[in-house]
Amino acid sequence: VQLVEFVGGLVQTGGSLRLSCAASGSIVSTNAMGWYRQAPGKQRELVATITGRGSTNYADSVKSRFTISRHNAKNTVYPQMNSLKPKDTDVYYCNAWVRVIWYRPESNYWGQGTQVTVSS
Repeated sequence: VQLVEFVGGLVQTGGSLRLSCAASGSIVSTNAMGWYRQAPGKQRELVATITGRGSTNYADSVKSRFTISRHNAKNTVYPQMNSLKPKDTDVYYCNAWVRVIWYRPESNYWGQGTQVTVSS
């Protein structure tokens, strides 16, 4: 299973970005998918997650600015990031719980990370 992230990049303060992450491989089902971010020398922190049924969870720092959605048939998750601030500059990592064999528990996977830079 691979998690492939698309579209990081540079944006100005107040701008928007829409990331995406697609899980590919021999997949039976995906459960929770989400995004985390990490600055140099700091711990990786939650940005937002969404379950297979659509329940969402957001970090307080991004509530009302970020929206996460998913396309279950495509095993893809999309965070829409609005009103971006310089403090949102980080490497963003996709995460997913994926079942690859129907009778075995889900396993956790990470993407390779994509840089998001918000200029002031």
